Amino acid sequence: MAICKVGPFGHPSGKIGNTVFYMLKGQAVCRSNGKLGKVSLKQKANRQEMSVTMELLKPLKDFINVSFKLESEGTVKNPHNLATSYNKKQALTGEYPNIKVDYNKVVLSRGTLEMATDLSVSKGRDGLNLTWDPGISDNGGSDDILLVAVSHPAKKRASTFLNAGKREDGRCFIPLDKDWMMGQQMEVYLCFKSANEELISDSFYVGNLNGVPDSQEERTEKAKYQAVKTRFDQVAVDYEKKRMDYAEGVIGTKAFRCLEKEYQVLRDKLEHLPGKPF
Repeated sequence: MAICKVGPFGHPSGKIGNTVFYMLKGQAVCRSNGKLGKVSLKQKANRQEMSVTMELLKPLKDFINVSFKLESEGTVKNPHNLATSYNKKQALTGEYPNIKVDYNKVVLSRGTLEMATDLSVSKGRDGLNLTWDPGISDNGGSDDILLVAVSHPAKKRASTFLNAGKREDGRCFIPLDKDWMMGQQMEVYLCFKSANEELISDSFYVGNLNGVPDSQEERTEKAKYQAVKTRFDQVAVDYEKKRMDYAEGVIGTKAFRCLEKEYQVLRDKLEHLPGKPF
């Protein structure tokens, strides 16, 4: 049942049939709420894209609420809407059902404030060391505030620092007090916000630490490759030994021909099989 708070011709609030009415940031909104039919491949891909995007952004909520606050003001969108839109379009790679995040393309803020140059990150004993050139050439200020986000994908968590230092410092230390934080995949981002909170910079991907773990598909491919490689190594030893015997005219049996065929098949298979170590 829907309720019309401003008379019979006002905007309803609630459900009428398969349509839901509600207010969003002062704007009247309605959406359908019908039954889903057969899900197409594009719909499945879209759902996975949304799921992967949400998994990326959920731990970064506190950072996003600050970094996209300026852009969301005066619109019907909130910071999370903006972050979702940017990253669903720009920060994903692969095809369904293997869609994943391209961390180099993740967007955590958009703005016109000058970004620092010569940024770098390295691991310290109990955290991360960030450095940058504190110089200013455009519209930045020496007292600009540094915001840092460290994503921990393996744990579906993030460490956020909304006042990590000032631009003029040229360096800062990011404490990470959990052992698992320092030993697993980390993706590091930062941006600058003006001291009067009226400007913010684009986010910058500082880099990855500890590498990226294999996906389930990659682990399966590597296991399959290793199984074939193990069998090939066994066959190769037997084949080379008997091939020498064959060259001396000692053997020329059907068993040897079968062994030779298996050797050739396994060798060719290894040439094209995914999962080969680099």
